[in-house]
Amino acid sequence: MKAEFRYIPLVLATCLISWMSHDLRSSEMPLIKGIYGNPKQLWEKESRLSKLGVNAIFVRSKLIDEELINRARADGLMVFAEFATLNGKNYVEEHPEAWAINEKGEKVQEASWFMGVCPTEPDFRRYRFDQLRDLVSTYELDGIWLDYVHWHAQFEEPEPILPETCFCDTCLDAFSGYSGITLPEGTITIKAQWILDNHDDLWRDWRCKVVFEWVDEIKNIIEQFQPEALLGLYHCPWDDQDFKGARRRVLGLDFDLLKETVDVFSPMVYHARMGKKADWVHEHVNWLGNRLDVGKEPYPRIWPIVQAHDGPEIISSVEFESVLRHGLSGKSSGVMMFTSNTIAENHDKRAVMKKVYTTMY
Repeated sequence: MKAEFRYIPLVLATCLISWMSHDLRSSEMPLIKGIYGNPKQLWEKESRLSKLGVNAIFVRSKLIDEELINRARADGLMVFAEFATLNGKNYVEEHPEAWAINEKGEKVQEASWFMGVCPTEPDFRRYRFDQLRDLVSTYELDGIWLDYVHWHAQFEEPEPILPETCFCDTCLDAFSGYSGITLPEGTITIKAQWILDNHDDLWRDWRCKVVFEWVDEIKNIIEQFQPEALLGLYHCPWDDQDFKGARRRVLGLDFDLLKETVDVFSPMVYHARMGKKADWVHEHVNWLGNRLDVGKEPYPRIWPIVQAHDGPEIISSVEFESVLRHGLSGKSSGVMMFTSNTIAENHDKRAVMKKVYTTMY
């Protein structure tokens, strides 16, 4: 065995050692110091991201290839793939049966820049699950991070867009079967209003169950191919009361359900984008840690994603350092920032990241 190992090429040997050192199910898992986005531009500035203190990259699944993974492994980096789950942009235009329907019986409009999809449409479910199987059967990954896991809406704005959906025939039939309730005859508008007037709580429960089943099935698929890989969730950073409980009521995100299958919660605490001050990141991380009872079991964990990207206002390097440290506060055991290109383009922010990451253990 030792004699064979000597003849493994140096890069491959380095990859193997790096891979074997990352026991992500161990209680001794290191503090995650990550970047989100394509690392190639940052690699042009710094050939080894580990010199910046980075130990994990979070990359869109469409950008994952063997070259990226091999380079990351050679640098001792963990690789997590973002998987766009219920984003229907480009899909619903070609498959109108998957278009979400509002309480007026109309196709929903794009919410700011996000176009959701009906999560009960069977062909779309097969389409996404097949994409996931292709990904996890092709590449060795440390985890899958789900994005766009909610019913059609837009929360990444100071004033969110929160439509009522989905009242297509597939959803109405599924809700009727789940609840055992016979819906009245008539138009979608009549049925939708009857549900909202008479069975609103049950309707919200069912919608949360639909989202949970998506996440749970994804977890099952991952475990079939890579049982040690983690399942992470990028999600709306609202508490239970924000916008009249819209995280659960409209988006369908029930933390009590989701924490049974999600390994790591990554709240998208984009403070400037959502009209907040930097210390709000600390407040939310603290709240979420208590809400999820983080620490009582090995999982779930919290690794927030904070804003480095300018928009709608300039994020100074001082402000970026603040939110990066806030992201590592409370019961957080990791952090990442949006985006890696922003860090690559800004020397001061890159220096801040290096200072924080190389002094945090």
